[in-house]
Amino acid sequence: MAPMAETNDADATAQRAAEREEVLTKARTAKAAAPVLATLPTPEKDALLRDAAEQLVSRGAEVLAANAEDIAAGRGAGMSESLIDRLSLDVKRIDAIADGLRQVAGLSDPVGVVVQGRTMSNGIRMRQVRVPLGVMGMVYEARPNVTVDAFGLALKSGNVAMLRGSKSARATNKKLVEILQDVVVKHGLPREIVQLLPCETHESVQDLITARGLVDVVIPRGSARLINAVVENATVPAIETGTGNCHFYVDAAADVDSAIAMLLNGKTRRVSVCNATETALIDSRLPAADQLRVITALQEAGVRVHGDVDKLSALGVRDVVAATEEDWADEYLSMDIAVDIVDGVGGAIAHIAKWSTGHTEAIASRDALTLQRFADEVDAAAVMLNASTAFTDGEQYGMGAEIGISTQKLHARGPMALPELTSTKWILEGAGHVRD
Repeated sequence: MAPMAETNDADATAQRAAEREEVLTKARTAKAAAPVLATLPTPEKDALLRDAAEQLVSRGAEVLAANAEDIAAGRGAGMSESLIDRLSLDVKRIDAIADGLRQVAGLSDPVGVVVQGRTMSNGIRMRQVRVPLGVMGMVYEARPNVTVDAFGLALKSGNVAMLRGSKSARATNKKLVEILQDVVVKHGLPREIVQLLPCETHESVQDLITARGLVDVVIPRGSARLINAVVENATVPAIETGTGNCHFYVDAAADVDSAIAMLLNGKTRRVSVCNATETALIDSRLPAADQLRVITALQEAGVRVHGDVDKLSALGVRDVVAATEEDWADEYLSMDIAVDIVDGVGGAIAHIAKWSTGHTEAIASRDALTLQRFADEVDAAAVMLNASTAFTDGEQYGMGAEIGISTQKLHARGPMALPELTSTKWILEGAGHVRD
């Protein structure tokens, strides 16, 4: 049996080498295409995006056929129905994806925008202008819409898109990129300005995120496990996005009815998104009847409550799931929520500081000083004062489409729209100036 094992090992080694070379070859061609896209005029970008939207709709039957192949494979592999839903496309969803491209076409082009400028005392004129990042790698899971969203945002901001989707969406992503590349070529541009990377093994992600000198930035979008794997192993600059252990604190000075409405909106509106509320914190000074009312409202909405069984049972709460350390850190993405009773706003801030992922934190209170303290002391990309966590969204902010929510502090924080997909450079214009 040894010769066969050696043959299998040799085949695997050869396959791995071929996969790595494919990623690097595509990265090289992307780098070569980047200058072409960086100088593309805005009207040409917008025309291409609108044409791509039309082609996605007109070739929708091809996309749906590819998607059906992925769905069948997913069900055959035992994929959960929640993941199947993320993966699934229909005519309505394709129309929405196309509308997203049209929306991006209607947004202001950030490339070339002057951030600041002045004339130096020696007469040299200086200005800081927005420029594309260059080659943008995107690593994401079973959401085919991200394939098109990433392409649209990358194109409008002058960036080449290298897309590494999940194996579960392989056929759908392949068809989507084929359509996009056909449109790109039709508009006289290199098809390499959008490329799909191999997804057979996890190692292709590593090839992408270590391609320094070829890839300028990598953005992971998906589960905490995926994001951490990229951020911890990348040698290419990475922008951390998405993981949202979002808290909602109900203060003793809150309007309880309003607080319940905001809490339910954040938890139950869409459980699978990164801005969903995952932990409710309730002020111990709130009357016990109101504490019970808040928790009962969650349970009546079908939400499973995780917490300290003894503490919550003392309030009259039934059917509490005993919380572990993981519960306080978890991004459930389901109809589950962790609930804790805390000692005022100080206790809420301390709990958030320990367990937050830095995405979105919210408070319900009618006390101005409490609201101000929460805003000043909570460290997160977004702080909501008397508003649901669901509002952390680029479109809600009036920024248009977004590539994700950055939870880091360098380069960009919060919704990453078109300006956040650019860098800047300084241009100094003199008249033969020399320095003493």
